[in-house]
Amino acid sequence: MAKPLPTRADLIDYNYAVAGHDGTLCDVDGELFIKPCTPAEIAFYESSVASHPSFAEFMPTFLGTLTLDEQTNGTSTSIEEAGAALLAKHNGTSIEEASATILAAEEASAAILFNGSDTNGTAILSNGTNTPIEIITNGVPRAKHAIPSTEPPIKTGKRIITNLAVVLENAAHGFIKPNILDVKLGVRLWADDAPLEKQIRFDKVTSETTHKDLGFRVAGMRVWQGGKREGEDVDEEGYKVFNKDYGRFDLHTGNVHEAFTNFLFSEKAGVDEELGKLVAQAFLADLEKIEAVLAGQESRMFSASLLFVFEGDGKALRTAMEEASSPSTMVNGDEEDEDEDEDEVPVPKIYTVKVIDFAHAEWVPGQGPDENALLGVRSVSKILENIVAA
Repeated sequence: MAKPLPTRADLIDYNYAVAGHDGTLCDVDGELFIKPCTPAEIAFYESSVASHPSFAEFMPTFLGTLTLDEQTNGTSTSIEEAGAALLAKHNGTSIEEASATILAAEEASAAILFNGSDTNGTAILSNGTNTPIEIITNGVPRAKHAIPSTEPPIKTGKRIITNLAVVLENAAHGFIKPNILDVKLGVRLWADDAPLEKQIRFDKVTSETTHKDLGFRVAGMRVWQGGKREGEDVDEEGYKVFNKDYGRFDLHTGNVHEAFTNFLFSEKAGVDEELGKLVAQAFLADLEKIEAVLAGQESRMFSASLLFVFEGDGKALRTAMEEASSPSTMVNGDEEDEDEDEDEVPVPKIYTVKVIDFAHAEWVPGQGPDENALLGVRSVSKILENIVAA
């Protein structure tokens, strides 16, 4: 059934973040994740889908943008102008040519365009599509442009001052009990335009954590404990929460693998060694693809993250894996049958891996692959390899 993009009034606070900034929102069904951001981050999404589709496959599904009434950042630059300017810079073309490139990419993906509008003037987005749309509801929210799936946030207690937000498909939606892990990538965490104070502060974080040797840090995670509120740091829903201090002060190069075993295995939740290793193997397969894409592209992504999500209910996880063995499904829960009946029950999700957080990301033709981020990806892959082989 067609579903309208929500207005600002329809959104509620997102409470399942494991790291990142405050101010994240979602719709009441939990299908959409709304993240306050800057024009630069939106421009990176747009330039990625226009010119780097192999990388866009591993980004959260970008459904559009919203204007947040309560906030303002004083900028008059439109999303379209920002995206075209960034693409023009990277391709060495004029802004007019870059705009035409983005438009061509949009038209190429418009085979499944929105299905019209409702009586309130809100354009209706077909459920599950990645189609460029423009939405104006009573003159308030806008949404335009789309790319290929998801991202729950992660809190640091700071709120971005901006009037813009990206609308993304929520990576945790569709799971019964989603286990979520955020892994911050890089040795260097600051972009070229960062103030000296920020450079010094972030370099201190690097020197004191696994960023220094491994190129990543566990930024936060939550693991379902079977519904029983037993033990330390277990929230009201039965999740054990590992906040940012866990990766900052409890983990080091010698024991960081324990974070991944804590994430993947939970006897209390029915995720035994067999299931945990199968999930680790699936994560590893996707990480190898992400590594190959990053190694073949020229980008710089400072403080980007890998977002890992999998079904934390052992019984549901096993059932989902059994259903995934059907010829009509794939292991990550996406269906291959394009003729699926709309009333059919969705295939249970097993896992997903995405690259997220692009506030300080850009494409840099001629400068080579992002070895800063690749070090972290390779380090995580090695840990998962060891878990699978154990």
